[in-house]
Amino acid sequence: MGDHKEQPLRVGAAVRRRRRALDLTLAVVAERSGLSVPFLSQIENERARPSQTSLEKVADALRTTAVELLAAADPACSVDVVRADGAEPWTEPRVRSLVRGHHQMYASEFTGDHDAGRELQFRNDQLMYVADGAVEIEAEGRAYRLGRGDTLYLTGGVRHRWRATVPETRLLVVAVAEHIEALRDKPRR
Repeated sequence: MGDHKEQPLRVGAAVRRRRRALDLTLAVVAERSGLSVPFLSQIENERARPSQTSLEKVADALRTTAVELLAAADPACSVDVVRADGAEPWTEPRVRSLVRGHHQMYASEFTGDHDAGRELQFRNDQLMYVADGAVEIEAEGRAYRLGRGDTLYLTGGVRHRWRATVPETRLLVVAVAEHIEALRDKPRR
């Protein structure tokens, strides 16, 4: 129960992601594919399952293949539990994914230290939350010391690095997934 392997794939989210990545409207995809806008909307919202032929038409309209869309599909799982006790024994430091699958966000738990000299930069925004211990985060030329319960928000594109300053520190990182283009407000024309 709650295991992604048991769930059917939801191709609608993959279709929507691809369409948005190409900055296309449903009307354009409908015109290119020969399918109706309402049907495409139903596919994207998981209210309709496309036949293989329809999926191939959608894929052609999106300049990809049906196989690629299926590979990018989300498991049809709206609730999934990731248990802490299911992890294998680790050596320090360690990282554990808190969200399985291909979603619009990712979340990871870092325990202990990691390569403190490694500079990180993510395309999208992220939130860092100290669950236990303490960290020092360097971003935009400043050092921020965070303790248990503190959070730090980073706008996408900010270069940063961090290090644990207390043994057994647990840092949670939640971010908009890299495969999603988080859009800033576009200037009005």
